[in-house]
Amino acid sequence: MAKADTDKQYADHPKEKEADRYRKAAEDALQQLDWVIGYLHGIRKLEISRALAKNRSHIRTQLMNRTRNRCRAKRPTRPEPRPEEGKRWRQ
Repeated sequence: MAKADTDKQYADHPKEKEADRYRKAAEDALQQLDWVIGYLHGIRKLEISRALAKNRSHIRTQLMNRTRNRCRAKRPTRPEPRPEEGKRWRQ
């Protein structure tokens, strides 16, 4: 979208432009959080990754008015345990 088009779009509602900037920043931060959760899960820091995933879910549902189903779709999957580590996993 060209700058002139953007300026026309927000001409009647200048606060809307600022709100969109904050919304975009929040989306970017949540994407980074998704990456961190996946990374922590991958290195088997499961308690931390689960706590962050729970916080992410709360942020999306309560603060950003998103459905819970969308949050669950992004949830990291549990990697298969290595044979030598099989006893560490809880069922």
